[in-house]
Amino acid sequence: MNWKEHISSDSEILMGKPSIKGTRLSIEFLIGRLANGWTDQMLLDNYPRLTQQDLQAVFAYIQDCLRDNLLYEISIPKNAA
Repeated sequence: MNWKEHISSDSEILMGKPSIKGTRLSIEFLIGRLANGWTDQMLLDNYPRLTQQDLQAVFAYIQDCLRDNLLYEISIPKNAA
């Protein structure tokens, strides 16, 4: 899954937050809904422009962020340096 086909970041849209292309649905918003118990189907039913591939891209994007250490801080022990 190439998430870049579905997700973009534009400083003119949602202050640059990564969002689903062609929508104003940010990744943060979608993950927030899922974290609050929404299902994929609930998202698809409530946001008709959203596709199953868009949702898959959200997870691929998050996986890349985690792999690249973009979603958490790496602490370096004080005695190392």
